[in-house]
Amino acid sequence: MKLSRTILEPLLLIALVLLIALLFFSASKLSFSYKEALLILNESNTFLSYFMSFWIDSFGTNSLIARLPFIFFYALSVILLYLLTQNYFTKEIDRFITTIIFALLPGINSSALIINESIIVVFCVLLYLYLYKLYNKPNLIILPFFLLIDNSFAIFYLALFFYGLYKKDNMLFVISLVLFGISMSIFGFDTGGKPKGHFVSTLAIYSSIFSPLLFLYFAYAMYKISFKGTKSLYWFISITAFGFSLLLSFRQKIDIADFAPFVIVAIPMMVKLFMHSYRVRLKKFRTYHKISVNIVLIVLVINFFFLHYNQILYLLLEKPTKHFAYDYHFAKDLAQELKQKGINNIYIDDEKLQKRLEIYGIKMGNSYYATSSKTKIYDEIVTIEVYNKTVIELFVTKLNN
Repeated sequence: MKLSRTILEPLLLIALVLLIALLFFSASKLSFSYKEALLILNESNTFLSYFMSFWIDSFGTNSLIARLPFIFFYALSVILLYLLTQNYFTKEIDRFITTIIFALLPGINSSALIINESIIVVFCVLLYLYLYKLYNKPNLIILPFFLLIDNSFAIFYLALFFYGLYKKDNMLFVISLVLFGISMSIFGFDTGGKPKGHFVSTLAIYSSIFSPLLFLYFAYAMYKISFKGTKSLYWFISITAFGFSLLLSFRQKIDIADFAPFVIVAIPMMVKLFMHSYRVRLKKFRTYHKISVNIVLIVLVINFFFLHYNQILYLLLEKPTKHFAYDYHFAKDLAQELKQKGINNIYIDDEKLQKRLEIYGIKMGNSYYATSSKTKIYDEIVTIEVYNKTVIELFVTKLNN
C-alpha cells in the first residue's frame, strides 16, 4: 500500500501529541539543576535568565510550568522540520521518517526538558532554513537578532560565511563574517589550555545525542557528502559545527550545547542519502539496508525510553552520582522532606545543592548545618530513595544560635 500524505500527516500529528504528552510527564518529575537554578535566580545575566526569572515569578516554581516554553519550542521545531522537508524528498514516507527520527533524537528530547538555549537555537536554525527555502535566498534581516539569543550562533555565522564563499554570495559572506566577529568579541570561545584528550569524550557525547548507530551513519554521511555529494546549506552548518567542536576538543572540554543544535540539521541529508542508496539497489540486495535501518530505529527508540524512564538506571549503578541525569533528580523531594521537618533555612556545604534547594523555598541560614558526607555528629538524616536505593543522604545538625 502506498503511504500518501493524507495518511502520514495524521499519523505524524498523533505521534507528536503522544511525544508532547510524554514530555509533560517527564518534565513534571524533574528537579531543577544547579545551572537551571542560576538561570531562574537571574544570576547568569543572559536573555534566557531574565526570561526565566520573569516566567517563574509569574507562574511559580512548578517543574512542568517552568519547562513549558522549551516543550513549546520542541513542538514548533518538529513542525518546522516537516515543513522544511517538503519537496526535499521524492517520497512522502521519507519525509515522515525524517521527522520521526528528529522528534525521537535523545538530544532533541533532552533539550526540550532542560532549561537552556539549545532547543531555541534549534528552532531558530530551522526557521532560517525554512525562510531560505521559502524565498530561495539567504535572509539577512533576522541574522543580527540571533546575537541576542546565544553565543553559539557564532558557529552559525561561520557556516554561513563558508557557504557564502562557496556560492560566491558576496553580501552573505561579508555580513556573516562581520556578525561572527561581533559574536566572538562579545562572547568568544575558550581556546586556552593544554591538550587534555577530550576528543574521544566529545565523540561519545555526540553518540548519546544522536544514539550510537545513528551517529556512526552521520559520520559516514558527512564524509561521503564532503567528497562526492552536493554541498547544501544543511551540510555547511553541520560540518562547520562538528568540525569546529572536534578541533576545540583537542585542547579543552567543550560545551556540547554550543554545537549540537547545528549538527543535528544533518538528519534530512542522512535520510536522503540512505534512501537513495537503498532504492538504487535491486530488491534482493536491499536486505542489509533493511536490517541496518531496523536496528538503528530500535536502538533510537530504546534510547528514547531510557531518557524518559531513566531513574531505573539507579538500580544498575554502584554510585548514584554516576547517573547521567543525577543533577536533575531529588532536589524537589529533598526540599519537601526538609520542610516537613520544619527546616526552612539551612547552610549546606554543597553550594550547588544549596542553590537548587533555594528554588523550592529552602533559604541559606544559620539554624541548621547539613552535609552529604558521612559524619558522626548529626541530629538527623534526610534520605531520598529511588526504587529503595539511596540516592542522597543529608546529615543535618541543629546549630545553637
